[in-house]
Amino acid sequence: MRSRKDRSADDIRRSTERLQRARKQPGASPLRGIGAFGMIGWSVAVPAVAGAFLGLWLNKVAPQNFSWPIALILGGIVVGAMIAWNWIDKETPKAGGDNNHTDANEGDKHDG
Repeated sequence: MRSRKDRSADDIRRSTERLQRARKQPGASPLRGIGAFGMIGWSVAVPAVAGAFLGLWLNKVAPQNFSWPIALILGGIVVGAMIAWNWIDKETPKAGGDNNHTDANEGDKHDG
């Protein structure tokens, strides 16, 4: 009976270790990619559309020789791109992580 109990404890321990590794290092998944694509799209689209509406209002209130909507749409795209870039930079794993260092060492072992 004792060996059966030990085997169950080992199974539980291994399962717990796998869950902890999965939480620390989530793998790429299609849903995560779709979520990132949506976040990036909205972060660019919302400032661009807001710029368009603000530009239409400014055309009525303060007409100029240039088109307010076009200028503010372009400004909104730039602001949205900066927001998206910042979000991607936060979500992307850094190159100096432990995983990349381990992979580089393994490559050295195979080379010589």
